[in-house]
Order: sequence, then C-alpha cells, then structure tokens
Amino acid sequence: MTNKEKYKQAFSVLHTSENFSPEVEIMAKLNKKNKIRGIIAAAVAVLTVGGFGTTAYAANLGNIQRQIQIWVHGDQTSATLDVDETQGTYSVTYTTETGEEQTFSGGGMTIDVNGKERPVNEAEIMEHIDVPEVEYFSDGSIKVFYHAQEIDITDKFDKDDFCFVQVSEGDKTFFMTILKNGGYGIDTTKYPSKKDVKH
Repeated sequence: MTNKEKYKQAFSVLHTSENFSPEVEIMAKLNKKNKIRGIIAAAVAVLTVGGFGTTAYAANLGNIQRQIQIWVHGDQTSATLDVDETQGTYSVTYTTETGEEQTFSGGGMTIDVNGKERPVNEAEIMEHIDVPEVEYFSDGSIKVFYHAQEIDITDKFDKDDFCFVQVSEGDKTFFMTILKNGGYGIDTTKYPSKKDVKH
C-alpha cells in the first residue's frame, strides 16, 4: 500500500458536519478580524496617550537637581546643583553673605578610549566644580581659593605677568598657571604652559 492509499484510507471516515456552512465560517472570520482591529486601535490609542506622558517624563529624566556644599572664598556654602546629563551641562546657584543670588554654569563632552564622545556625567561635573578658583578683586589684589585655603598672589607674578601656584589638600594637588590680567590653567600633574593660558 502506498502513502497515497494510506492517506485516503485514514481520512475516508471523516465527513463534513451537517451544521457546516461556508457562510457561517466566513462571518466568524470577519467578526474575528473586526475584534482584532478594535483591540489594535485601542492599543494604539493607549500607547499614543501614554507615549506623550512618557516623552514628557523622559525629557526631564536626564536632569538631576540636588543640594550640595561648595566652597566660596574659604567658606562652605549650600548650593543647588542642576545637572542635565543628556547634554552634559550644569548650573550651581547659591546665596552670598550679602543675600545676593549667584549662579555659575558649565559642562562639556568627554571622549572615551574608543574615541566616542559623550556628555559629562554628574560625578565628572562634581570633580570639575571642586577645583581651586582665582579671584580678581577691584582693589587690584588677586587670590587663589581652595576649600578653606586663601592664597594672596598679588605680588607673585613674573615679568611676563604669570604666576605659578601649587595648591594641595589631602591627596589632591593642583598646579596652576595664572595670568595677571585674567585667565588661568589648572592641571593635576604639571603646571600648564604659558601659551595654553589665555586671557
């Protein structure tokens, strides 16, 4: 007996039901398609409405705002740090001793070992904020501030109007090249060259 004959013999005992009608089967398929279309339309509507809410939420997801302590002219001060890690930017707002609100900001990109560029993150921003600052005062004095340290460098400039200052605290050491008329460079391994410091 061949496969064809075996097949005929196996299925010859099957018969169509008396209640079978091609029209009933077609209507059932149409109703099923309509139900599926309705479910799809409802799902799309939910995703659309939910998607707008998610987009609005995600647009603010990269922002981090928190209270921090910063050093201003040798005094620890409370400040608000607002970080946008999606852009790599930040702003710090604090109130001075006279009650005046001050804001400074910055940010940037970093390049990893594979050459891929990415925005700086909060940890890198905090590291950037915690460096010595140079202040040029209206009376002509120039001072370097780092945490509780205050270094008067007004009379320390060479004939080219540059001053070299090393600032250390704990395990951190900074090498600074400072231009008398504004501008300075900071490095953690060596003094920045004079040509790299711009006004």
